[in-house]
Amino acid sequence: MTMTVFRGPRLATKLFFLMSMALVVIPWFSYLYLKEMEGFLVDGQANAQLLTAEGISTLLNGRPDLFYELPLSPEGYEQLYAHPLTTPIRIDGKNNDWEEVLDYNVSFGSQEPAESSAAGPNQFHLVLGEHNDQVYALIQVKDDTLVFRDRNILRLDLSDHIRITFTGQAGEIRNLVITMTEPGVTTAYTMDDDWRYAIQGVAENRVQGFMTETPDGYAVEFRMPLVLLGSTKHFGLAVVDVDSTETRAIQSITGTLPSAGREAFGLVLLKSPEVLRIIEGLGYSGANIQVIDAQRRVRAEVGSYSAQPSQDPTSIPSAWYSKVSAAMSQIPDRLYRLIDVGLRDESDTPEDGVIRESLAGRPSFQRHYTQEEGETIIAAYPIIAQDTTIGTVVLKQNTDRILELRRDGLGRIVNFSVISLFIFAALILAFSVRLARRIRKLGAEATSAIDKYGRLKTNQLRSETNAGDEIGDLARGISSMLARLHQHNQFLENMPRTLRHEINNPLNTLSTSLQNLESETSESGRQKYLESAKRGVQRISMIVQNLADAANLEDALDAEEFEVIDIHQLVESYLSNCRTSHPDRVFEYRGTQREVLSEVSDYRIEQLLDKLIDNAIDFSAVNSTITVGMTTDATSLTLFVTNHGPLIPTNMLDNIFDSMVSARVSNSDNRLHFGIGLYVVRIIAEHHGGTVKAANLQNGNGVTIQVTLPLYKRQSHADMPL
Repeated sequence: MTMTVFRGPRLATKLFFLMSMALVVIPWFSYLYLKEMEGFLVDGQANAQLLTAEGISTLLNGRPDLFYELPLSPEGYEQLYAHPLTTPIRIDGKNNDWEEVLDYNVSFGSQEPAESSAAGPNQFHLVLGEHNDQVYALIQVKDDTLVFRDRNILRLDLSDHIRITFTGQAGEIRNLVITMTEPGVTTAYTMDDDWRYAIQGVAENRVQGFMTETPDGYAVEFRMPLVLLGSTKHFGLAVVDVDSTETRAIQSITGTLPSAGREAFGLVLLKSPEVLRIIEGLGYSGANIQVIDAQRRVRAEVGSYSAQPSQDPTSIPSAWYSKVSAAMSQIPDRLYRLIDVGLRDESDTPEDGVIRESLAGRPSFQRHYTQEEGETIIAAYPIIAQDTTIGTVVLKQNTDRILELRRDGLGRIVNFSVISLFIFAALILAFSVRLARRIRKLGAEATSAIDKYGRLKTNQLRSETNAGDEIGDLARGISSMLARLHQHNQFLENMPRTLRHEINNPLNTLSTSLQNLESETSESGRQKYLESAKRGVQRISMIVQNLADAANLEDALDAEEFEVIDIHQLVESYLSNCRTSHPDRVFEYRGTQREVLSEVSDYRIEQLLDKLIDNAIDFSAVNSTITVGMTTDATSLTLFVTNHGPLIPTNMLDNIFDSMVSARVSNSDNRLHFGIGLYVVRIIAEHHGGTVKAANLQNGNGVTIQVTLPLYKRQSHADMPL
């Protein structure tokens, strides 16, 4: 019956799989370590932001005057407040994206319609906003007649227009006009002191605007950068009305002043200038500082937390290198986001909770991530005056440095893992190929050691027997097994001839005795032949018994019961019997004379002594001395038997105790030696937890056999079971 064997993966595949798993585990633990380090760095940055916000709030504590309600009205001017915007305004002349601040619009000019014959001021509504260092304005003008600028006329004061007056960065007073040639995009020009002609022929493109017509007039929406304004961050605004396309005379000028006798600029107030002056020197790169009052209005703001990567113009890489570098740099971030996708906050207004906690008097911070702005940390610390929270300092800072460290670390982990994978794969492949080749070579030689009929062709292996690893141990083990099998096979092959020769002798004696017994008539003759027949039968019985003892010894030993006996007394008694039963030998005892206790089977120890003494008698001369001795150490006793006679061949000292091994021929008689006696000695000794050893005497005239057995350990009261 043929057995189906499932063929699993090869050894190289298993090794490669295991090492690949290890190479996956190592980067995973590296990622966990990197994640812990990132959390530590984020906590450190958040605490640093809280400390910075606390330091800024300390400057503002106890200053409620900095948070007076807006608008203010110092020196009789109606100063306007540019409200902070959360999103930029789209310049399209419409008010649909001004909802959050539209309620703060202020009206200027007459509430009654102007007389047709008089140049009375017209009315307009103004609302201001600020976002990302840009001032946004929405002007809704009531005008019954619109007069647009004529492109062919150089003067710019002959049509409806808007005038802006401000102090520049150098402290000079600058005039700016916003003109319209038609509904749509407006144009701004820098004007002379008379507001008639543009100083330069080119437009001021940094001021962008858009004009649309309305049922009662028109609306202008524009923005201008704060960089145009001076340190005061103030500007004034006026609406100029022209009603006739023929005369193009100015009908009215309506400004942000309550009276026409004062200059127009300096009338628009941006946020809280005193608070702004306090914090504007405290900003730093990658951080945004806001001071928010109790009504959650931004009173001052400096800095920006948006990352602005810089490029060194002297080291601009080639296009292909830039693309490759950009693609490679995206791998760690994408991998990190893929792993870390559920751990990020994507809420639209994460600062709401932080500000709410801070205005309640509790400092707090929050980590926030968006696709547009990246990852930021928002920290807030309350501002206290007279045990009341009057505002909060909000500090927003990006985590670009932490992200860069994380990206670099994760990139190194990915690169190390990929490179290590290739290196280890090559090493494992080479190792597994060599290992498989060695195993296949060993297997082929082991298979060829036996022919197809089951007969051994050699008694040893040559492949890998000198190797020091496990394959070498396996090769040496197989080679030793083959040597023993070869020896056993030789014994079995010689056994029929030996048994035939040895059994024929007693059988011939038995047959002759029976024939003589049949023809013998005298009683004395019959008795002689009968005794001869009995000796032949006993010799055959002895041969069979020797073979049976070796076959059944191990099973018989398992049923033996051990007891504690004095080995010294047993040996002395045994030698007394030997001196009586073997008068042709001299038996001498050497060694300890005190009590030696061991837990053994006394019958098997006597059997062991029988085999040792028989072996010594067989291979010693008549009237020679056989020495039996015993020594002890802390844990064991050593029983030895020494006789004078032929030596054991050196190459057989290690396997003389194996079954069917006989290295010497008896010089005393022609009795058969099956090589079983010393095998029985080894089995009995090992069953008692001992060992056996054979050695030639140093003087070269004999052999000693040593048997080591454990001593009985007396149990103290502390060792006794309860």
